[in-house]
Amino acid sequence: MLQEGYDKYKGGMFKIPLPDRWIVVVTGSRLVDDLQKFPDDHVSFLEAAADLTHINHIFGDEAHHNPLHLTVIRQQLTRQLVTLFPDVRDEISTAFQELIPAKENEWTPINATSVIRQIVARASNRVFVGVPLCRDPGYLDLTVNFAVDSGVKYLGKMIAERTQNMEEYGADWSERPNDLLQWLIETASKSGKLRASFIVRLMMIVNFAAIHTSSNSFLHALYHLAADPELMQPLREEIDAVIKEDGWTKAAMGKMRKLDSFMRESQRVNGINGVSVMRKALKDLHFSDGTRIPAGTVLVTAANATHLDEENFHNPDIFDPFRFSDMRDEDGESTKHQFVSTSVDYVAFGHGKHACPGRFFAANELKAMMAHVIVTYDVKFSNEGVRPANKWIATTIAPDPTATVLFRKRRA
Repeated sequence: MLQEGYDKYKGGMFKIPLPDRWIVVVTGSRLVDDLQKFPDDHVSFLEAAADLTHINHIFGDEAHHNPLHLTVIRQQLTRQLVTLFPDVRDEISTAFQELIPAKENEWTPINATSVIRQIVARASNRVFVGVPLCRDPGYLDLTVNFAVDSGVKYLGKMIAERTQNMEEYGADWSERPNDLLQWLIETASKSGKLRASFIVRLMMIVNFAAIHTSSNSFLHALYHLAADPELMQPLREEIDAVIKEDGWTKAAMGKMRKLDSFMRESQRVNGINGVSVMRKALKDLHFSDGTRIPAGTVLVTAANATHLDEENFHNPDIFDPFRFSDMRDEDGESTKHQFVSTSVDYVAFGHGKHACPGRFFAANELKAMMAHVIVTYDVKFSNEGVRPANKWIATTIAPDPTATVLFRKRRA
């Protein structure tokens, strides 16, 4: 329906039915730009997310109306990426070694979905809560499979201990953790909202938002690699050369243009959702083409259809792994077309001031994971050259959860 509506009404709007409501789909660069420019007193991303995912019922109204985690992610987390990268790298290396103990002389079959979710959960929570909790099987099961009331069992004691240390030693005590949990505690304390139940819910929201989106993004790219193992060589040459010069650092990730392009192209061709740039109209809206949208309407863009539009991308149906690195090689384009970049034509992370605030962390984590796979393993499908089809679940675009990827340790 999204594709049919886009084909019929491109440059305009159409609506599609969900089980409980209609949503209006905005298409074309002009109207998408209109949508992302409306001020926050006219449209709300959070209210649209609540209407479509019901997170206010899952996590409670307090967490929904006081999203302190968004401020912490935009500020502390993004600023700390250089400092935190060694921890992320260490957890990625350790997790892969434990969960994919491949050998040089044989192929090891791995159910990629379950393993990658565990690795993403560990790497993310190394930054969210630190060791040893990021490796605790019960906590990882909670973050991946999700039962929110169990969160207090793991986080309640930590929150109480850290709060006590802050009261005794001040904000900068010598062993103060540098992780998301600590930043949330401090931010909530300053705003007078420091309660364990509130912090736990915010932590669960962050995991809810991070783990499955990042896992699916990584799996989409991994499946392209396994379907076409010849992609390994140019990527491996780039990664080996950069690591030799800069080591495993955030700066090194920034120099891996082919890897960055590979991840961005996978996101373009697959994506993790057929819609993006979600907004709920808080007031009547007037678009530049004269269309009036009444208050209360949920609006989205057709992400997948936009990314497969030949007016936006040459040969859009073809997976071209180095499409964006080639574009960056052109004069004046070196800082454009990066994995984290958004535009009216590329909305995988949303667009405008409410674009995904965690995309800088996610992109570094995903690139570090993929770089590790490429320099550590060979990968393939048993049926070479055939990538399993994606599964659509409502608007969610999921990589095949049943697919088995064969891993072999890279030969020296």
